[in-house]
Amino acid sequence: MSQLSLPEQIPGSPGICLLRDVMIPMRDGVLLATDIYFPERDESQYQDSFPVLMERTPYDKSGISPREVSIWESSPMSRPELASRMTKAGFVVIFQDCRGRYRSGGHFTKYIDEGNDGLDTLNWLKQQRWFNGWLGMFGLSYGAHTQLALACYGPPELKALVLDCGGFANAYRGGIRRGGAFELKQATWAFKNAQLSQAVLENSAAKDALSQQDIRAWFSKMPWSRGQSPLQWAPEYETYLFDQWEQGTFDARWRQIGLYAEGYYDKLASMNLLFLCGWYDPYIQSTIQNFMGARSHGANDVRVILGPWTHGARSYPIVGDIDCGAAATLEYLTQMDYTDLRLNWFKAHAFEQPTKTLPQIQYFRMGGGDGHKTADGHRFHGGQWLASNSWPPEHISITPWYFHSEGVLSKDKPVHQGTNLWFEFDPTSPVPTIGGSLTSGLPVFEAGAFDQVEDIEFFGSTRPGRALKDRDDVLSFSSEPFTTAVELTGPIKAILYVSSSAVDTDFTVKLIDEMPPNRDYPKGYAMNVTDGILRCRYRESFEAPSFMTAGQVYQIEVEIFPTSNLFLAGSRIRIDISSSNFPHFDVNSNTGDPEGPWVRWEKAINRLWCCDEYPSAVMLPMAVVKDPEQ
Repeated sequence: MSQLSLPEQIPGSPGICLLRDVMIPMRDGVLLATDIYFPERDESQYQDSFPVLMERTPYDKSGISPREVSIWESSPMSRPELASRMTKAGFVVIFQDCRGRYRSGGHFTKYIDEGNDGLDTLNWLKQQRWFNGWLGMFGLSYGAHTQLALACYGPPELKALVLDCGGFANAYRGGIRRGGAFELKQATWAFKNAQLSQAVLENSAAKDALSQQDIRAWFSKMPWSRGQSPLQWAPEYETYLFDQWEQGTFDARWRQIGLYAEGYYDKLASMNLLFLCGWYDPYIQSTIQNFMGARSHGANDVRVILGPWTHGARSYPIVGDIDCGAAATLEYLTQMDYTDLRLNWFKAHAFEQPTKTLPQIQYFRMGGGDGHKTADGHRFHGGQWLASNSWPPEHISITPWYFHSEGVLSKDKPVHQGTNLWFEFDPTSPVPTIGGSLTSGLPVFEAGAFDQVEDIEFFGSTRPGRALKDRDDVLSFSSEPFTTAVELTGPIKAILYVSSSAVDTDFTVKLIDEMPPNRDYPKGYAMNVTDGILRCRYRESFEAPSFMTAGQVYQIEVEIFPTSNLFLAGSRIRIDISSSNFPHFDVNSNTGDPEGPWVRWEKAINRLWCCDEYPSAVMLPMAVVKDPEQ
């Protein structure tokens, strides 16, 4: 078996053998700890060769994977248990700790080394007699990022991937930054994972200091700076976090492999890619962009499944405060669990075994439920699975809806001259985040759909019970109630005409399903569907920021994450516009100072223009639905 010794059988796991902690050398001499699982064979049969499935992870190659669950088995599988199922299907299975994590050597710099380390691992694998030249990869979130990083090199051995909730199309547009603003999930992730780093675990003072920090309290103390943050006791993590935070301009640092797959889609031409993601996941935009990019560049077999889920929660119909019904799970759609779905994909391409043909796009359209409060306290929103071969789906039309000074959202263009609405944006009192496309935010913020009303459970709420639209720094626009059901599915953007007293400020846009009162919700229910943000210094170019002139009107475009939702008769589309969504994103100081360690704060008077000369609008992908049951 090449230079490796024979694997040992794992007690209690018949049919599977393991080589534990194989230390694979990287080009710089760093050794990455790798577990290799083999189908059980006698000694002579280890001269055989096998296709290989690999996951590269920062979350412990031999530990529990919390999202390896199903509706039939709520206890998560360990990676050895998952390997057992995969080896029985005829694969060698590899789990590897990423650089600087758990038993691997080197320093951890989030995302940056995964392309080279994946390639070096593959080059080592090619030297093993038991590798038959066919590689598949799988993994959730960071495990998807590592897959796509390797795929961007286009290695011919990499044949099939299952990318679940991850794989950066462009980390600047979603995942690290968005619209120029910084996603603070990176800060909460760094804080939690730094405490599991070897450097911290081996330093009792650092370990104790980190464990005593109140991360919610730290979020009340922003801005942070290097050496004055909750990560000051884990400099390896603090350094990469501030590097991301301070690199506001889209330059070569953002075009590296591992952060920028859209520059390498031609390398995916020989691969088979299955994507999964949810509407309330921070990688929903990346997933759809990767799907479209791979398909347009000739990848072999490309499929995508888009559910109503939060990050990796494919077996849960509860999404924040709403219940999308039993049909919302992956198991309902596929009639198999997550592991069998992946194995079917890999077996179809490794062994040319026939399998159920998936439509190119399967998406869950949220909505259609009667809105009652369920026994466990969630609003029943419902929904159903639909299929399409195009994005947006063929029946969808992009329709502009215009903002009017009376708080009206309408298909009619405004006719008044010079009309604008204004609010004072105070960066020391930002609009609180209430759900959305988030991950890794607990205990500070939480993903999903919620009634857009301040509550003590939402960080930064100062007046529990107040609707966000009633804040002085929120402009709210609502359509007339629909007389028939309307589907909204696809990409969304807002084209706004704005001005400000500040040289730089942010504009946020949130799309809401404003549902009428019923017996369980006598005040109605305003469910966040999706949102977006733009930092105005990047209004013309992410590569070349420029400041604003006070009072001058600018056209800006705010990219809003894609979604799918059914607005029932009686509901309204509502759009809320403001200048902050904290702690989802960092807060703009309005000063034009360098990003990250803002050094001062200023209030700004921000204006939205909605008149004949400056017709601010949101572009919505819509279709009338005559029979919501169909």
